Amino acid sequence: QVQLVESGGGLVQAGGSLRLSCAASGRTFSSYAMGWVRQTPGKEREFVAAVSWNGGTTKYADSVKGRFTCSRDNAKNTVYLQMNSLNPEDTAVYYCAADGPRYGISTAQSVYAYWGHGTQVTVSS
Repeated sequence: QVQLVESGGGLVQAGGSLRLSCAASGRTFSSYAMGWVRQTPGKEREFVAAVSWNGGTTKYADSVKGRFTCSRDNAKNTVYLQMNSLNPEDTAVYYCAADGPRYGISTAQSVYAYWGHGTQVTVSS
């Protein structure tokens, strides 16, 4: 059974940083893209970041470019999201996604087959 478990969320002041982790179990995703989306109440899930199978290619939403960094450690079957210069608009539940394109990358949420249960990030002003 595949499981994705996010951690690292919490409450932070504007301008601060958080690092999210997502550990996968049940199968390896070392050949597949992984990524992150977020959702706030009343809004649709929004793509945040994705990383290719070997970490060589990354994609970001315009709203987080230059502030967030998505990376992975295939030996640990884990994907990370380093979030810097956080602002209140970043407040959301963050979900990790796995099993994206093999040896590729995509910003389309529909291509990712597995999802975590989410971790709350709250940024206070």
